[in-house]
Amino acid sequence: MDLVVLGSSSRGNCYLLSNDTEALIIEAGINLSSVKMALNFDLSRVVGCLVSHEHGDHAGYVKKFIEAGIDVFSSQGTFNALGISGYRALSLTPEVPFYCGSFKVLPFPVEHDCSEPFGYLISHPECGNVLFATDTGYLQYTFSGLNNIIIEANYSEEILEGNIRSGKTPEIVRKRVLNSHMELSVLLGILKANDLTQVNKIVLIHLSDGNSDAVLFQKTVTEATGKNVFVAEPGLNIHFDKTPF
Repeated sequence: MDLVVLGSSSRGNCYLLSNDTEALIIEAGINLSSVKMALNFDLSRVVGCLVSHEHGDHAGYVKKFIEAGIDVFSSQGTFNALGISGYRALSLTPEVPFYCGSFKVLPFPVEHDCSEPFGYLISHPECGNVLFATDTGYLQYTFSGLNNIIIEANYSEEILEGNIRSGKTPEIVRKRVLNSHMELSVLLGILKANDLTQVNKIVLIHLSDGNSDAVLFQKTVTEATGKNVFVAEPGLNIHFDKTPF
């Protein structure tokens, strides 16, 4: 199973978990044409698309995905906020698992400034248990048996405060960022709270354009966990399996 990053920023987010027979799309924040190219123009392998919440950089192309015949899964709150309904807009119940092809998916609530945001625990025989969490101030859950992690590392409070003092970042941005996105030290606490024994790869996603430092974040998380740590950027392709080393 491969993870392919098509977008991971405020400009647009989209990720693929795919093998030779199936592809699960996570987030619909980039143009469908880019998704088609990544799949060699073969949408027949797509078993569905998971969307975390209604903000445009995550859900801006949901209607286009649905028009292309892709089933989109999200919370009812998200679909309501988007004004989308129909048989391909499939609303989920938090903490109730479902199957999307061979992928077993457990949606769970996260904390963000929107209607009903979700994170996802995704399980597949090839890649094991994959935690996906983005656009959230923290996680109220812990997970056992994780094999791979895709998680937001949006900003460093130290960098944010420095940017506010210098005038680079407006003061008004502070409250929203603090409450709605994951800070580096919070991420470290979440990773520490979970059993990482079987984890091989940690992928840091949705880094802030101005309030993060990719090199620092990767180094910090690597030193804290001893795992293989990657920073998501378009074009990144990582093999996911269940081998914890």
